[in-house]
Amino acid sequence: MSKLYYGVAYYDEYMPADRLAQDIAMMREANINVVRIAESTWSTLEPREGEYHFFHIDRVLDAMHAAGIAVIIGTPTYAIPAWLARKYPGIMVTTPEGQQKYGRRQIMDIVNPDFLRHAEIIIRTLLAHVKDHPAIIGYQVDNETKHYDNCGPVMREKFIRHMQETFGDTDAMNRAWGLDYWSNRIDDWQDFPPPESTINASLACAFSRFQRRCVTEYLAWQAALVNEVRRPDQFVTQNFDFEWRGYSYGVQPRVDHFAAARAMTIASVDIYHPSQRHLTGKEIAFGGDMARGMKGGGNYFVMETQAQGFAQWTPFPGQLRLQAFSHLASGAVMVSYWHWHSIHNSFETYWKGLLSHDFAANPTYREAATIGADFRRLAPHLADLRVTNDVAILVSNEAMDAFNAFKPQGTEGNAYNDVVRRFYDALYEENISVDIINDVNDSSARYKLILIPALYAAEDALLHRINAYVEAGGKALIGFRSGFSDEHVKVRTCVQPGILSRCCGVRYSQFVLPDGAALRGAALPLAGSATQAEMWMELLTPEGADVLAYYDHPEWGSYAAVTENRYGRGTAIYVGCLPHGDLIKTLVRRLGGEALCSRQSAQGFPLVVRGGLNPAGERVRYCLNFSGEPQAVTGVTGRDLLTGHDVGGNWDLPPWGVAIVVSQP
Repeated sequence: MSKLYYGVAYYDEYMPADRLAQDIAMMREANINVVRIAESTWSTLEPREGEYHFFHIDRVLDAMHAAGIAVIIGTPTYAIPAWLARKYPGIMVTTPEGQQKYGRRQIMDIVNPDFLRHAEIIIRTLLAHVKDHPAIIGYQVDNETKHYDNCGPVMREKFIRHMQETFGDTDAMNRAWGLDYWSNRIDDWQDFPPPESTINASLACAFSRFQRRCVTEYLAWQAALVNEVRRPDQFVTQNFDFEWRGYSYGVQPRVDHFAAARAMTIASVDIYHPSQRHLTGKEIAFGGDMARGMKGGGNYFVMETQAQGFAQWTPFPGQLRLQAFSHLASGAVMVSYWHWHSIHNSFETYWKGLLSHDFAANPTYREAATIGADFRRLAPHLADLRVTNDVAILVSNEAMDAFNAFKPQGTEGNAYNDVVRRFYDALYEENISVDIINDVNDSSARYKLILIPALYAAEDALLHRINAYVEAGGKALIGFRSGFSDEHVKVRTCVQPGILSRCCGVRYSQFVLPDGAALRGAALPLAGSATQAEMWMELLTPEGADVLAYYDHPEWGSYAAVTENRYGRGTAIYVGCLPHGDLIKTLVRRLGGEALCSRQSAQGFPLVVRGGLNPAGERVRYCLNFSGEPQAVTGVTGRDLLTGHDVGGNWDLPPWGVAIVVSQP
């Protein structure tokens, strides 16, 4: 890449007046060098079926090219025009709540033949019109694509055909899913019930997996259309998003990111996060690590992130810089804001862009100009950062579905992501950088430590590969409920934790809720928050493993809570409850955390240190202060690229401050 992109989404169609010349002048002042257009403007492009208007696209492409600003073209399919919904009402997606009515975006059935036919027409028409324009550096297919809880007739019919191909006959399916229960047997494919109403988690999870597969196929289909016309130097990407909790939080349940990204030449994500006094950088890091994992550790684009956004997100002075460089610290080569200007009416009126509603320069815009200048100046040092880690976290959409189907009593929402983020955040706070992976295979041998939280559903082969990884010398920290059921969410009849009992050296057959129980140390000291046991309690009995902690409980106190087992040349620690982050940190240190090269600094949050190697072989460390107080930095020496000064020994990082320290590895 050898270039850093600093950009915005730009919508000439939404402007209340002709602003293009003034906007480009302000973009150049802010060192904006890329814009994304067109991904949500189908109704402007095709106001009536077969009638195409390219006025806005043409004028923006020409003006941006004249100004030296690159353009990303988005296919406009995630927001459909009203005429399409009127003429083909079956296009509106059917969810468990019924068929949706026209109004918002992302309300279409992505497997509906009428939708796909018209989507192909608008994509091909748009591509044919713009493909030769020199401003275009790449294409984005659709936007934040998901299956939108589609359980309509076409999706259901496709799912049944897929089950016929998978199982061959209904008897095999009944056995795999346990459908004898409550007379749920299906003895004729014509009797297949609505999958969205099933009480059988095996069927529900199989349907969820199929819905994600349809997203993968839909995006690959769009990418193939782009590939017919794009030049070799142009990319094709998709803007993936994450589980939404008012901001980007965890693994997306409605898309298999790893599978869907295979059709892309580079991964893109949008990352939105708490700001002001709640800014921690955790969501920035998690989203970046996921994006890097989608393409085997490659660099990625942040296609959308906030400039001002919601009122509670308007950044404190210095935070916009902190946020931008935090993205680069994880391997991003583009930071692009949604969006340039604030919209003056409709749904997102108060999601503010880089400019406010008055279009005038503001403190956030002026701070952005310093970021753009630094991106341009420092690109030779900062572009193409190679981030390599010796710690990984295993995530799984299938485990997520199954875990959430049987959430421990008292938990709400996406409990799987709560567990994953507990493990991830603990490492982040310790300045241990990680890769996020979705498999353990031969290439996993490069990791010194793999964390495996809540792997509730998994095929036998994956569990055997985890055992082999440990036996060959790897270290694993394995969380509760892992290995419990197979890929069909059928509970294994062997001793728990199933096949993983081999590397863990522990067994259990009973589990309870903590109900105030705590942990007491055996082979390691525990105090304070590290003694907390949350969400779940497995009553563990060692079978060769050493006990690190017992439950502190009058009745369950003889049972182990945390065990450690030597298996082959490696070590596995098993935790029978949801541990506090402090205990996770302790266990990671026990497994060799102090010696891990992924650990960028011996200090911890709110001082965050992340980075990698640049193409020149220099070590680049981003020192990030996620607090309103100065932070002392120790153990990081070299030249600060932002100031040009040498740093070393003990030095201070100002509130919400950034330093980018380059040294020889």
